Amino acid sequence: MPTFDLKDRTRALALAVIRLVEAYPRSRTAEVVGRQLLRSATSVAANYRSACRARSGRDFIAKMAIVEEEADETQFWLELSADASLADRRIIDPLRGESGELTAIVVASIRTARQGHRAIPHSAFRIPHSR
Repeated sequence: MPTFDLKDRTRALALAVIRLVEAYPRSRTAEVVGRQLLRSATSVAANYRSACRARSGRDFIAKMAIVEEEADETQFWLELSADASLADRRIIDPLRGESGELTAIVVASIRTARQGHRAIPHSAFRIPHSR
């Protein structure tokens, strides 16, 4: 996926996942995995948009933490989709890469925003700041 604004990137990921899930085979497994993947990928975009309208640094960090969790969850469901052969890896792998990049960008944004906001708890995905 080309590099551009994060709002655009998160929205493009959500749209690509929608198209991917629509192409899944009709089965119980595909329905369950597809539903979870749709929820997490669309949540990345929606929660990033919400974070952009945060009212404070703490609010931004809290909202970005949700984006981080959802982007990581999206990556998990994409991996599971590939492992379960729900779609061609040539379609899934670029989406996995994009969700991984978005996760890394969000983690870096949270770290930057935390400078001065050390009271916010750290998730397992982040390296805690030393004091």
